[in-house]
Amino acid sequence: MDGQNLFHSVKKAFGYLRPNYNVLRLAQAVCASRRWDLTAVRFYTGIPDPRDDPYWHAFWSWKLTVMGREGVVLFSRSLRYRNRKVILPDGTTHTYREGEEKGIDVRIAIDAIRLAHHEDYDVALIFSQDQDLSEVAKEIRTISREQDRWIKVASAFPTSPTARNRRGIDHTDWISIDGATYSSCIDRRDYRPKG
Repeated sequence: MDGQNLFHSVKKAFGYLRPNYNVLRLAQAVCASRRWDLTAVRFYTGIPDPRDDPYWHAFWSWKLTVMGREGVVLFSRSLRYRNRKVILPDGTTHTYREGEEKGIDVRIAIDAIRLAHHEDYDVALIFSQDQDLSEVAKEIRTISREQDRWIKVASAFPTSPTARNRRGIDHTDWISIDGATYSSCIDRRDYRPKG
């Protein structure tokens, strides 16, 4: 799962201000809908540095700890911050800091290809709409031919009648996650820092 990509897609598709899904339950729900056996869940995300955003750093640190205890394989990196400028309708300029993930899709790509080479899966289910990962799907098809075995690559993503982006990753099977499925996977735990 591409954590930040999924986080923002959920926000756009369903309008949640604090999208808080249970990673393991969401993976189980999507796999069950396809009658696939879930053997492992990997979660990849950028998290804010505590000096840049102590609140969200604490939130994600606690959430990742809980996911790790549930058996989710985790990969995280600190977000890099840059100043961005926007011109407002009145002509004034506003500057804000924006966090960017670096290296997350590369790590997803490396793991998907490595695990395919090791024959660790028959279906790679990627929770993302990041088109940079379309090259991974093509490479896994090559591995499938070289190993003379069947491998499917699918991308799962939230969608709703109001969602603008209804495309999965190119060269993958697209699996839409509807509002009811997502709602059944809401994580009720409160990871917000206390005090």
